[in-house]
Amino acid sequence: MGQTLVEKILSKKMGRDVKAGETIIVDVDFAALHDGSGPLLVRLMNERGYQEEPLFNNESILFANEFGPAPTKEIANEHSLCRAFAHKHNCHWEEGGTGHVHAHVYEEYLKCGSVCIVGDSHTTVHGALGAFATGCGSTDMVAVTKLGKTWLKVPETFRINVTGKLPEYVSSKDIMLHLASIIKSDQAIYKSLEFRGDTISSLSVDARLTITSMGVDVGAKAAIMETDENTREFLKSFGREEDYVEIKGDDDANFERVIDIDATQLVPLVSKPHNVENVDTARNCNDQKVNMVFIGSCTNGRAEDFRIAAKILKGKKIAKGLKLLVIPNSTHVYKECLKDGTFLTLAEAGAMIEAPNCGPCMGVHQGIPADGDVVLATQNRNFKGRMGNPNSSIYLSGPAVAAATALTGYITDPRDL
Repeated sequence: MGQTLVEKILSKKMGRDVKAGETIIVDVDFAALHDGSGPLLVRLMNERGYQEEPLFNNESILFANEFGPAPTKEIANEHSLCRAFAHKHNCHWEEGGTGHVHAHVYEEYLKCGSVCIVGDSHTTVHGALGAFATGCGSTDMVAVTKLGKTWLKVPETFRINVTGKLPEYVSSKDIMLHLASIIKSDQAIYKSLEFRGDTISSLSVDARLTITSMGVDVGAKAAIMETDENTREFLKSFGREEDYVEIKGDDDANFERVIDIDATQLVPLVSKPHNVENVDTARNCNDQKVNMVFIGSCTNGRAEDFRIAAKILKGKKIAKGLKLLVIPNSTHVYKECLKDGTFLTLAEAGAMIEAPNCGPCMGVHQGIPADGDVVLATQNRNFKGRMGNPNSSIYLSGPAVAAATALTGYITDPRDL
């Protein structure tokens, strides 16, 4: 009997074969916290008298203030708390306004086949590089940062086979929204989603990261993919080709469930308020007026996403009365889109472009909607209040639908432009 990808990675870490359902204590290769989980961790460390004690490996710990330049004195103080702790313990540190914690991790530190734990639920994103990556709360992060270990139950695996060429204007976000409509938000709780098939292998790492970032949004403990030449080239572009390891799955592994998706039949989709699984086609929602469009977040804030939007918006203007907010998820993405003119195109169309950060996806600053506003966002969650105002409504989509919607002011299938 073969092994699933998570069984393979965790078996190698443990030095013996492990199987789904087994509870283990495993060594952590890399850990990170942001300005939501970081201050909680620092206070817990202080309460327990650990503030003067060494961490497990300061070279394997990152603190990143991802909520952007501090919008309030309260958040500025939280940033200061994390900054002081990180510097004191010689950990990696990234200022607010330089990008998401996850972008820093996969651009600068993540190695294929590693175990990565971050104090954030969307840590599943790193499975796109063949890592076992999951989030945990600040209490568990105390053990992670101090001891370099965590406990977990080896998850059962759903194998997701995606085959065929994606139609024009259909992206990896549509694959994930379609999957959400199948397994909802409760069928994959504490499971691993293993994505396979020729569609997945044809995707760029940018596109793969979109899929794995939303693993947790359908309840999964991990979302993971095999590594290949696309993975190698991605790491090479950051000067880290030596961090590439080939990670391949076994067809005869014990999968709890197998789901087949024919990519050729997919169309541009949206997720309607107030659940990710509430999926419909963009065409079915074309009478829905929108007040704001947000392109960004850890799910769709990479260069490929902005280039898709720029191609649709080039030489045009966004709808009168609509706000288009564009926020890259890392300084690297910001620079790339400045160099190739992508951000100039978006700005000329009427977009507001901000420093790399979470933006309104976390509901703390930079783009919080007003009462009654309807937002179309490329982020990952649309529950009530996610963007800071429970009296607004959030639709989710990929970048093509977002750009088309910005042009018309109504949810729009880009094929209908």
